[in-house]
Amino acid sequence: MLGMLKVIPMLLAFLAILNTMFGFLGIDCSIISMLGGISFLPLVFLYLASFVFRFCVYHRMFLHYILVNNTLELVDYYIGIPIDTFNLFVLHVILIGLFLFLVLYFYRREKCCR
Repeated sequence: MLGMLKVIPMLLAFLAILNTMFGFLGIDCSIISMLGGISFLPLVFLYLASFVFRFCVYHRMFLHYILVNNTLELVDYYIGIPIDTFNLFVLHVILIGLFLFLVLYFYRREKCCR
């Protein structure tokens, strides 16, 4: 059961990436939003569980990505980010690349430097 708790943030982050990419391509796939959409309170629970069960930092990086992605989408929806759609897409791709790099960095550091 603890293994599932470690995998859930990875699945949620993957579904968030798919949802973002499909949204920019104009593909409405509501099943991904229903499966992978997460509000802030369940995200807080996953953060708390990651600290209670002492998950590695690279497991939390997926939660950090979801938090940053949700915050960026909320700011864009309610306030508006003054960039065009293509640049917003580039911002999301940079965000994905940054967090993927951090996940791989912390995973490698955790596995090789014990």
